[in-house]
Amino acid sequence: MIIALAGGVGGAKLVHGLAQTLPPERLLAVVNTGDDFTHLGLPVCPDLDTVMYTLAGLANPETGWGIAGESWRFMDSLGRLGGETWFRLGDQDLATHVRRKGLLGAGLSLSAATRELASALGVRHRLVPATDDPLRTRVTTDAGEIDFQDYFVRQQCRPTLRALRFEGAAQARPSPAFAEALADPALEAVVICPSNPYLSIDPVLAIGGVREALTAIDVPVIAVSPIVGGQAIKGPAAKIMRELGREPSALEVARHYRGLVDGLVIDTADAGDANAIAALGMTPHVTGTVMKSDADRASLASEVLALAARLRQTAAQGSSTRRRTA
Repeated sequence: MIIALAGGVGGAKLVHGLAQTLPPERLLAVVNTGDDFTHLGLPVCPDLDTVMYTLAGLANPETGWGIAGESWRFMDSLGRLGGETWFRLGDQDLATHVRRKGLLGAGLSLSAATRELASALGVRHRLVPATDDPLRTRVTTDAGEIDFQDYFVRQQCRPTLRALRFEGAAQARPSPAFAEALADPALEAVVICPSNPYLSIDPVLAIGGVREALTAIDVPVIAVSPIVGGQAIKGPAAKIMRELGREPSALEVARHYRGLVDGLVIDTADAGDANAIAALGMTPHVTGTVMKSDADRASLASEVLALAARLRQTAAQGSSTRRRTA
């Protein structure tokens, strides 16, 4: 079994690649919930929905998020009535949030509600939130602390980011399926998808017990760098790294995951960082990481799984150089 930690478009693409490669029982996609918020009275889970729509074959191919062929009559009407339109919910997407509200209102956990939604859309692979407990990313800027969606959507990431805080993380616990998978003897590897390390992966790692569990498990932890040639493929990762005083590079991603990750997959554009990454105690693997097609996604997934198998074999032979610290 493979656990894939994901959030955002890059994460959804690699999860889709893994789903093309692995049967449903061998993949568990664990998705960030730090972006979740209540909007227009509805529970919105952007990362969960992006991964769900991608696995269902519904995602908008131009944006990577939302639903292909979406219409916006609800938002247009809401705007005419003077309502909030800064966070746009498409007509089809709106149905997801309405249904989620009903499921949660009936007493289902977020995990159970996600299972109902994903099943209804024909998703066969397992998709779960990282936690069923409240977890919210808060962004500290020069103008003070603001909600994540205010920073990310309303203000289009324009404020200078100074720090991130994951409200509720210390009290939160991994969702049941996530916790069970971490302790499952059939677990073969954990894959950290090319999601934003700060906005999509760090909230998951901040959940009580998760980082400690990942450092303790006796299987490879593989990360895929979201930085290619000094730039993020999508999203504000490079901007955030610069504002935090860090160079946007695959090497800096390695430093961020040092002590947690056994192998780092980097793009051919960043092959020059391989030796420095190896010096940090992790195995670099150089390949094409830009996923422009379904074939690219499956190819990268195969490369990641091959690296995990190689690291398992190395560990079995007693020559592992793993250096993990909680």
